[in-house]
Amino acid sequence: MIKKLTLSAVTAITMALGGTAALAAGEGGHIEDVAFSFEGPFGTYDQQQLQRGFKVYMDVCRACHGLQYVPLRTLTDLGYSEDEVRAFAAENFEIYEAETDEWRPALPRDNFPAVSGEGMGPDLSLMAKARAGFHGPAGTGINQLLKGMGGPEYITAFLTGFTGEEREVAGQYLYENTAFDGGWVSMPPQLSDGLVDFDDGHANDAHHLAEDVAAFLMWTAEPKMMERKQAGFIGVIMLVILATMLYLTNKKLWAPHKYGKELDL
Repeated sequence: MIKKLTLSAVTAITMALGGTAALAAGEGGHIEDVAFSFEGPFGTYDQQQLQRGFKVYMDVCRACHGLQYVPLRTLTDLGYSEDEVRAFAAENFEIYEAETDEWRPALPRDNFPAVSGEGMGPDLSLMAKARAGFHGPAGTGINQLLKGMGGPEYITAFLTGFTGEEREVAGQYLYENTAFDGGWVSMPPQLSDGLVDFDDGHANDAHHLAEDVAAFLMWTAEPKMMERKQAGFIGVIMLVILATMLYLTNKKLWAPHKYGKELDL
């Protein structure tokens, strides 16, 4: 009985590993690493890049994709003043109040409105985090751990991965994308050179636009990343100090007993 169970378990594990290997070999498209400023244990967000990415989102992505988990007040983290955020919220968004059955201008305490309806795309609030484990084996995120390749790289590759080829399937147009798992997506290309102009004169070719909006979407998914890195760094330092103190204390307490026994022998 035990032998049969063992053979069954080995067979199941073998099949699972085989399926994982096949999935890893067949999934994923062409993704290239991008040197984002926030990568690594000491990386930080580039506020200028986040502002550019925010502008790309507002000019290009906002019509079809929402940010329903992002409070408008957090735009101050991008370097905007409270007055600027208040004015931006009131000018660009309306919030429906169920109690009064009326629409009102958005306030900093509100979140970005959700975008829903036929033909609308997924919410982008957590897109960068959801795609963090895009690459194998089987979405374990090993490339993110070893190579620093994660969600922002996937977003950049996806936005710049359109080949220009398209086809019609069941009355719907599909567009070839080298970064997408299946190779074909229903979303047409969105970025092109010069599509968005920046006040600082920064490069606005499609690749730079993709990197900027990918960095912004990483911030929407991980707005407290810098604080977590700082807390983790302080925690590691404290653990090193504590371990050193424990080692020295232990050595001082037990040294007389240890060396005393050696002398007796």
